Amino acid sequence: MRGSIVVTGSARGIGLAVAERMAAIPSLTVIGADVSTPASDSPPATDFPRAAITPVQADLTSDDGVAAVREAVEKARAPLLGLVNNAGITRDSRLVNMTDESFRAVLDVNLGAAYRLSVELAPLMAEGGSIVNMASRSYLGAFGQYNYSMSKGGLVGLTRAMALELAPHVRVNAVAPGLIGTEMAMAIPEGTLEKMVSAIPLDRMGRPEEIANVVWFLLTPLSSYITGHVVVAGGGRSLS
Repeated sequence: MRGSIVVTGSARGIGLAVAERMAAIPSLTVIGADVSTPASDSPPATDFPRAAITPVQADLTSDDGVAAVREAVEKARAPLLGLVNNAGITRDSRLVNMTDESFRAVLDVNLGAAYRLSVELAPLMAEGGSIVNMASRSYLGAFGQYNYSMSKGGLVGLTRAMALELAPHVRVNAVAPGLIGTEMAMAIPEGTLEKMVSAIPLDRMGRPEEIANVVWFLLTPLSSYITGHVVVAGGGRSLS
């Protein structure tokens, strides 16, 4: 497996874990795109030795940001084997308090950026390449996350539609994590967080590296007969 992989939202959390997981493979060039850059002293997100990740600071809701990622891919001079559309934000509120700005921002980052970058990079994908979209268990619906749930549900629809269009040359799948121990989860009020964890059959939050391993599987030839699928990684809490 020799080539390049693009991971968006790679400065922290699940995106950083995915980038580190893939960068641990010596034959891969990992391009990490994010609107911000990771702190140089930030701890690794995985147990893998920290390897070089080519950073691209880019706003993927803009044409210039998408073009910057494409330029980095072309400069890598390696077959583009994978794209992980992980960049995402939240702007939670009850429906009566949802502002138009919060509504549009979440859909533009979570869904629009994934769509635009996929369209831009799909023609560059090598035969047998793989796109993984980072959805969420919230695509099934979550109170106070109307814009977020819509954006992640849209990613599931995008995944299935693109899987049909890009087959048989490129596979497209999605991962729908449940509650994962990231900065986003740690911002949840303690009482609410405890209640959410108590509803998980495995009785704990997931770790970013556990999601990275699922993404790794979907990017590699080990999953060569899987496309158009959504993998729910939620500690046993899936549809209920």
